[in-house]
Amino acid sequence: MGCRGPQVIRIDAVWLASTPMDMRAGTETALARVVAVFGAAHPYTAYLFGNKRGTHLKVLVHDGFGIWLAARRLHQGRFHWPSAGGTAQQSLQREQLDALVMGLPWHRMGEASVISLI
Repeated sequence: MGCRGPQVIRIDAVWLASTPMDMRAGTETALARVVAVFGAAHPYTAYLFGNKRGTHLKVLVHDGFGIWLAARRLHQGRFHWPSAGGTAQQSLQREQLDALVMGLPWHRMGEASVISLI
């Protein structure tokens, strides 16, 4: 059982975009992309975008008052991302978000957040 500290940002829903985004995008551009892909930026929702190579991701969160934009880069390996040929958006569970930002195979998580296949 892990110890998780207090949340700075409340996140009730997580959405992942399968199409890549230019990682030079700032807050306004990322917000425009969220609206274009998901239709709106809903409060307490995180929206994830990756680059073409799968080495960078950006997370935009609407916290009910404003917008947070965070970036993450892997120095080795790639983020596990769905193919752009499928659906343009995908809902994730919080445990899947946690695994994804760590570079783990989030899409293969089973019951109780156990990764059973690599």
